[in-house]
Amino acid sequence: MSDTARAGRQVGEGPLSRAAAFVYTLLAVELLVLVTTLPGLVPLVLLDRDASNLPLVATCLLPVGPAVSAALYTLRHQRPDLTDLRPAGRFWRAYRNNLPGVLRFWVPTVLWLAIIAMNLANLTAAAVPAWWGVLLVLVGVGVALVGANALLVASLFTFRTRDVLRLALYFLVRTPSVTFGNLALLAAAAGLTAVFSEAVLALLGAVLVLAFLRVGEPMIRGIRKEFTA
Repeated sequence: MSDTARAGRQVGEGPLSRAAAFVYTLLAVELLVLVTTLPGLVPLVLLDRDASNLPLVATCLLPVGPAVSAALYTLRHQRPDLTDLRPAGRFWRAYRNNLPGVLRFWVPTVLWLAIIAMNLANLTAAAVPAWWGVLLVLVGVGVALVGANALLVASLFTFRTRDVLRLALYFLVRTPSVTFGNLALLAAAAGLTAVFSEAVLALLGAVLVLAFLRVGEPMIRGIRKEFTA
């Protein structure tokens, strides 16, 4: 091996280079997430926090699923070599490939959550028992957790939509650490949105996606071991 090749290899594989590659990939993914969610993010930030706007909020959230899916794939397949970084190309390829499959379950998930939220917002006017509100919250949390699992599965594996949903339900019980981890992430995201705004949540998008990926690692390993060749 020539001195030039050896020097290039050391630059690309050293600890500092790996750290720089990781930071670069994270920043690139954050920028790409912001770009792909911008059509929904701008009106979402401008909307008043009123129950009557929930259908519009649901519409604004539709670009989030494909963007997060592409970010998950990019971070999962990031290269530690500083001399071989192509996060943008990997992101756009994953975005195009995952878009149809992700939307098949992401749209119904957002729709169900919007319907549940509208019902919760109008509990008093409907004069229904308090236990009905508790039941709606539990159903909403369940839908969100299944949707999160399905998003991770569809982003990293190639399954039919019905199989994606079956795996999402199966691992909801099979991997409780993933379920409780996702629940904590959803609570953190809701808290950030309530205290600050959707814009702050979007600015932390890549970090939250990375946390989501790390939390889902036991499920990823389980799927690779049991359901792939």
